[in-house]
Amino acid sequence: MKKHLPLILRIIVAVILIQTLRFKFTAHPDSVYIFTKAGLEPVGRIVIGAIELIAGIFLFIPKTIWLGTVLTLGIIVSAIFMHLTRLGIEINGDRGILFYTAILTFILAAIILYLYRKTVPFLKRN
Repeated sequence: MKKHLPLILRIIVAVILIQTLRFKFTAHPDSVYIFTKAGLEPVGRIVIGAIELIAGIFLFIPKTIWLGTVLTLGIIVSAIFMHLTRLGIEINGDRGILFYTAILTFILAAIILYLYRKTVPFLKRN
């Protein structure tokens, strides 16, 4: 199980990132509402969706796992910040599911980055 845990965590994070893309790329009303309230509609919605797609793909390429994780952490920290400053925990009656999913994704991505810390090019010791 120990050798499979990093893969399982990467799959979970990638699924969370990628499953939200249909909402962003199809301009789902909830997604448009969120990005409008954040002042990023429509360009921010599309750009962030594209970055999430790239991060999700990078999580499965051995040499770019660290980069996918760093991108994920950047996106998620921004999402958490937006929830805490502009959006609120609950959005359109979702009981905070988006916020709590962002917290979970942040924790899992941080664990992944820790597990793969030796693969980060600029952290390697000679």
